[in-house]
Amino acid sequence: MRNDIKLISGTSHPDLALEIGDHLDLSLTASEIVRFGNENILFQCNENVRESDVFVIQTSCPPVSDGIVELLIIIDALKHASARRITAVLPYFPYTRSDKKDRPRISITARLMADLLETAGADRVLTLNLHSPQVQGFFRIPVDQLNATPLVCDHLRATTDMADTVLVASDVGEAKDLGEYANRLKLPMAIIDKRRHDDSERPTAVALIGEVKGRNALIIDDEIASAGTMIEAARYLQEQGAKRVQAAAVHPVMSGNARTRLDESPIERVVVTNSIPIPEDRLSAKAEIISVAPLFADAIHAIHHGESVSDLFM
Repeated sequence: MRNDIKLISGTSHPDLALEIGDHLDLSLTASEIVRFGNENILFQCNENVRESDVFVIQTSCPPVSDGIVELLIIIDALKHASARRITAVLPYFPYTRSDKKDRPRISITARLMADLLETAGADRVLTLNLHSPQVQGFFRIPVDQLNATPLVCDHLRATTDMADTVLVASDVGEAKDLGEYANRLKLPMAIIDKRRHDDSERPTAVALIGEVKGRNALIIDDEIASAGTMIEAARYLQEQGAKRVQAAAVHPVMSGNARTRLDESPIERVVVTNSIPIPEDRLSAKAEIISVAPLFADAIHAIHHGESVSDLFM
């Protein structure tokens, strides 16, 4: 029986897939994806994958729905091509924020994504910094969640004078993730208390738990979507006497006019990873991008050889 690694890239983030392949000293498996005039998608693998250990790399980015359907079609094709094992590699998990039923008659869509991946034929999932850890529990197949926090912390230590710095969570929900950064960087924490008065009004900062006056503030979040929450937090920190404001996040969703808002904001720089591709027209001049390709390459190597993935968190 063959047991070679095959890397297959969807169309969402080919640059990351190529970089992962470089770290593993592997070329991407030849394949073809065609989009017809009726918007149907055809995937064909141009190499034999029978009894191979196949890793399909597809992140969640615009057009999100196309990417999901494309991933399911790829997995289904590989399953029927007799791949021994199929791992869906999702640097940014689709619908990761839809993880609970907090309104009547809505879908827990992250759970639906888990069902779809299993139904298509995925044998396991490899992802990065889920918005909520309970998403792992939506699966009945193994899920490895990688953690980019050590990479971000190493980059911050190497490029920033961390003396007199306070780590800040832009709301209470981020406090738990902030604790890991604080433990690794040995820095104090502060939390912004925000309140939402109704559905039409943006949440407003009403208090700060901690002290930033006369110190440098570093806002930590798991992702940057429209950047509104992060920018509001930065302005509030300035009002509270912070000298400088910087930010770091794992997933750069960068929706809408996030680039313009960041460029015009008091945030001096933003550290993110390449879990999601950022088009040039959405890339802020303040952004510093850390590659997660080595982390995924190490995880793929560990999974293929039956080694511990948790060792990568150290």
